[in-house]
Amino acid sequence: MTAPALQRRPGGTITALVTPFRDGLLDDVGLMAHVEWQLLSGVDGLLACSLTGEGPTLTTNERARIISICVELAEGQVPVIVASGTNDTATTIEETRQAQNLGADAALVTLPYYSRPSQKGILQHFERLADSTDLPLIVHNHPARTAVGLAPATVARLAEIPSVIGIADGSGDIRGISEWRSLLPERIGLYAADDRATLALMIAGCRGSFSSAANIVPRLVRAMQLSAGCDQTAAARQIDDRLRPLFQALARESEPATVKQALTFLRGMSPDVRLPLTQVESETRQALQAAIAPLVPAQQARMPSLPTFRLGL
Repeated sequence: MTAPALQRRPGGTITALVTPFRDGLLDDVGLMAHVEWQLLSGVDGLLACSLTGEGPTLTTNERARIISICVELAEGQVPVIVASGTNDTATTIEETRQAQNLGADAALVTLPYYSRPSQKGILQHFERLADSTDLPLIVHNHPARTAVGLAPATVARLAEIPSVIGIADGSGDIRGISEWRSLLPERIGLYAADDRATLALMIAGCRGSFSSAANIVPRLVRAMQLSAGCDQTAAARQIDDRLRPLFQALARESEPATVKQALTFLRGMSPDVRLPLTQVESETRQALQAAIAPLVPAQQARMPSLPTFRLGL
């Protein structure tokens, strides 16, 4: 196996995009508008079809449309990463191949969930995936969702797979990240996958983050990460303190629903989510409004929902 080519290595603020729906159907125009706004706001990458994007509820055709929109609008200026991990190796290979064929730059692949595989099974899952596809892979470790996490020995073995270019951590375990750094070569980046732990993980050596909050306040999230990356820790902490109420409000219920509700307030996006998710309760809506108000100037609180597209899709 040889390491796959990657035009731009992912880093910085990578938005874990929501997937807009209207009346239960994919809202193509809403997605284009949202992606365009993210790009104009200066984010460093796009993550499509993740849990924040309600990936498990998407059909194969919907995934293809979402990936195509992201790739065409990004125009190669920022990497497009597709979440393609499932609890089944064969399906993971199929979804990763789809992303590769549609022009994605990398795949974010969660540890297989529900079945709680052994560390040997996790390693063989990624070895089989690497043998079956040519897309660069970022391993997603989130034990709270998968009921299994990466052992240090498995991290070291994953680092031997040429197509593995990164590991994203959603556990917020600072000590674990510090231990992983000593096990990984320079070519493999570490990423935060929980907004509440991003600053601490950036200080611990992460290259960037997959951020749900960047859907809402992309410039602020990026400013915090840039400050941390430039060793301007005091400035980064100030921004993180400003963002903390938003992080807490988003965590009150399932993030796809809370993020979409925040975007309903800010940009008129439909709050629709697919079952088994439901729209947020009134208390959460109030918490989101209170958290957003100090972050967005009043005159920008309702930004246009349909900015001018650079491409006519």
